[in-house]
Amino acid sequence: MEEKYKLIYQKVEAMVSEESDPIANMANVSALLHETFGWWWTGFYRVDGESLVLGPFQGPVACTRIPYGRGVCGTAWKLRETIVVPDVEQFPGHIACSSLSRSEIVVPIFKGDAVVGVLDIDSKELSAFDRTDAFWLEKIVALL
Repeated sequence: MEEKYKLIYQKVEAMVSEESDPIANMANVSALLHETFGWWWTGFYRVDGESLVLGPFQGPVACTRIPYGRGVCGTAWKLRETIVVPDVEQFPGHIACSSLSRSEIVVPIFKGDAVVGVLDIDSKELSAFDRTDAFWLEKIVALL
């Protein structure tokens, strides 16, 4: 797992050094992560006022807007920290965009001191994410 993440990190570093558009970079990062790991849903939500609005993603149709502090994504934004959820059924206020999602990780994206978006990844498997995923995904979104 570490080796995969090291390679992805290097690829993302190279991609974003050649492209300044944040939407293009989010699109390529979501595709790279999704293709590499085969997760159920991999994508971004961007801060738009008091809600997160759907950004580039890979996977099935998703929720379009998520209010501040709601669900895993809104909570990660509010707390300004990565949240790993082993079983989404056990997360208070979980927003079920897909009933097939079983576990989730959400990583906030910072620009300076402000959260400007989140990386949201869902798996059909329980306990699919751990601190290794959190560590590397935080490093990857810091490049954006």
